[in-house]
Amino acid sequence: MPVKPDHYSVAAGIPTLAVTGLSVIRGGVKILDKISWSVREGEHWAILGPNGSGKTSLLGALTGYLTPSSGEIILLGQRYGASNWPELRKRIGIVSSLVRQRMADLEPALVSVIGGKYAMLGYWGGIRRRDREEALAILRQVDCEPLADRPWLVLSQGERQRVLIGRALMARPRLLILDEPCAGLDPVAREHFLRFIDRLSADRSAPALILVTHHVEEIVKGISHALLLKAGRVLAAGKRTLVLRNTLLSEAFGEPVHLIRRSGRMTLQLQFGESSFHK
Repeated sequence: MPVKPDHYSVAAGIPTLAVTGLSVIRGGVKILDKISWSVREGEHWAILGPNGSGKTSLLGALTGYLTPSSGEIILLGQRYGASNWPELRKRIGIVSSLVRQRMADLEPALVSVIGGKYAMLGYWGGIRRRDREEALAILRQVDCEPLADRPWLVLSQGERQRVLIGRALMARPRLLILDEPCAGLDPVAREHFLRFIDRLSADRSAPALILVTHHVEEIVKGISHALLLKAGRVLAAGKRTLVLRNTLLSEAFGEPVHLIRRSGRMTLQLQFGESSFHK
């Protein structure tokens, strides 16, 4: 059975996440400039933009690792600066290269997933029967049940990403952030992983997904909305069919592009003079 989110829910009509006028200034440089954006129940978002657009800084602010210079962040009805953010952060699942690099080589996948419940890397506590059963259910959900006893060291990159998602789900988050999850995957592993993300997005018990990427082809059809950033500002935000358009993507990436849509997936064709290639 899929694992359902816990009691950190919000009243009907109130966004799961609401960002208003968020700015981050460091050393006189404006990294984020008056970002306003919200995620509502049932929405799955992609954050897209070129290098330096502010994607990493926005994630840092959302998770409390980067202090805003101004503006407001409300997560699950709790306001940043007026709530226990380290505790609230546990209700956000994060799959990133930083977490991946800190996993213990000899830790079995089952133990890695259980550690997510206690926000612990290199989990060393006793394993309760209930935790074991819940972790096995999650491993089934992420197509990794046969890997339960396999150590992290021998997992493939795609398997590691799914185990990390299972680890995040063990904490029953209301929000799951996937920070460039396809980085380092070969084309076949990437496609298998993206199909898994598409299935996860269709699960009504799944948390709201935020997929951070540089590549439109990684935005599966289950991602309903898109936030397009450029130079620390919101260029566009809303339903992906309205945001992922040739004119807006060309402005974001600073070059003429043509978006090709096929069977719910997209490819971005960049054009330089008379030549072109697919990104």
